[in-house]
Amino acid sequence: MRYESAIREVRTKFEVLNAELSLHTSRNPIESIQSRVKKPLSIIGKLRRQGLPLTLDSIVENLNDVAGIRVICSFIDDIYSVAEMLARQDDVTVVTVKDYIRRPKPNGYRSYHMIVELPVFFSREKKMMRVEIQLRTVAMDFWASLEHQMKYKKANADRPEIAAELKSCAETIAATDARMMGIRKRIEKLEEEGNGETDFHKSYLAAAPKGSAV
Repeated sequence: MRYESAIREVRTKFEVLNAELSLHTSRNPIESIQSRVKKPLSIIGKLRRQGLPLTLDSIVENLNDVAGIRVICSFIDDIYSVAEMLARQDDVTVVTVKDYIRRPKPNGYRSYHMIVELPVFFSREKKMMRVEIQLRTVAMDFWASLEHQMKYKKANADRPEIAAELKSCAETIAATDARMMGIRKRIEKLEEEGNGETDFHKSYLAAAPKGSAV
């Protein structure tokens, strides 16, 4: 219940940011938000692998990914903007950051990971809770989801040619992400230039003497 409550707190923060940014940019930088609480068997397995006690205190002290949120963004720069805005909030403490976008994993995986800690208020107490956040573009999430499915197929395990093909796909997707962001910026620049010309023309007309040829 505590971890689910922590997820609600962080999810609400992202939803508020998305609503505000959509007013300023006329688009939603966040496409979707997914969340999950790690299953008890997964928690037990991770504690055992790390040789840690199987207690509630051990979970809170040693595991940072019990509560998880995945934020799917439209463009790469949206990821960094949204992450920075969340980190600036005075009730959020950033514990760790792993930037797998600038430094992808060997298999081609790309995503921006944060562990944050924030207060969650209950009826009789305040608890500092940690949440793992993954921020990705739609394309990154598409690749990661399919790679995750194929990784657990027995017939495909430890096949270097398949791993190489998946990495190549990841690089193609990353290049496409970069190109799409570039196209969006070009469109925004053209719109700004068009609006600037329109505003200048309007002000010129307003300042011109009545009856003069414009």
